[in-house]
Amino acid sequence: MKKDLLTLRDLNADDCEALFMRSFELKERHAAGIPNRTLQGKTLGLIFDKPSTRTRVSFEAAMVQLGGTPLFLNAQDTQLIRNEPIADTARVLSRYVDGVVVRTYSQDLLEELASGASIPIINGLTDLYHPCQVLSDLMTILEKRGKLEGLKIVWVGDGNNVAHSWLNAATILPLNLVLACPEGYQPDEAILEAALKDMKGRIVVISDPKEAVRDADVIYTDVWASMGHESEHGLRKKFFKPYQVNQGLLAMADQDVMVMHCLPAHRGEEIAADVLEGAHSVVWDQAENKLHTHKAILEKLISGQ
Repeated sequence: MKKDLLTLRDLNADDCEALFMRSFELKERHAAGIPNRTLQGKTLGLIFDKPSTRTRVSFEAAMVQLGGTPLFLNAQDTQLIRNEPIADTARVLSRYVDGVVVRTYSQDLLEELASGASIPIINGLTDLYHPCQVLSDLMTILEKRGKLEGLKIVWVGDGNNVAHSWLNAATILPLNLVLACPEGYQPDEAILEAALKDMKGRIVVISDPKEAVRDADVIYTDVWASMGHESEHGLRKKFFKPYQVNQGLLAMADQDVMVMHCLPAHRGEEIAADVLEGAHSVVWDQAENKLHTHKAILEKLISGQ
């Protein structure tokens, strides 16, 4: 039976643990030069509506390293642009490839594609969620700290798609999650309400970033205007200026606080350059771990391993 990854709520705690353990194993094997060909003869389609560096390259490289073949499809070059029914596209792709990663605007489109496909559909980012990103983030925290439970993880900035996936993660794992967002830029109300109802640990949403990061073990930020909101950038800068992750904010956190950013970063806006490049930053390891997490995801969904 095929399994999709449309949001993190498609997984349970055991799924997450298995993915983390396999991600670590694949990373160790890659560093040692030991090949893995678990997806030999398999093909992965990638349909992207939005620009991408890390998600595209990490999924393509992951598929190659597992012995398979990636096929990149710009959505503008497919028949979707001519209004071919999504269900028709789903059925045809199911005859050609073994799985599809989709990076698009609409979560509804992604779910419609998944409902019509007989192969796994993976969310490479929508306006609502970015599940694969948060799985690799969680892997990075485990790699650096050896645990998730008991750590205070603080999101600072826009209540966007990555923040939504962090909320979803908190319904699966016992996270202590605090989100500091400006008024009017908090997470989607329905997503937050569902997470609060099902949380396994603790979720707090406040507007004061200084209070939020007090004794934080992890501080995570993202751009102030995500893709699709670029026209609001000037306005958002006024509201988000107090939410910049800088040395002053770090001074209120735990002395060993980790700083995370899913990239691309705007130095001098959501994060100060000296913080991004500083000793507390793990953003480059975080970016690398997308590759190994994506390999584990592809193995699990395409081959059932």
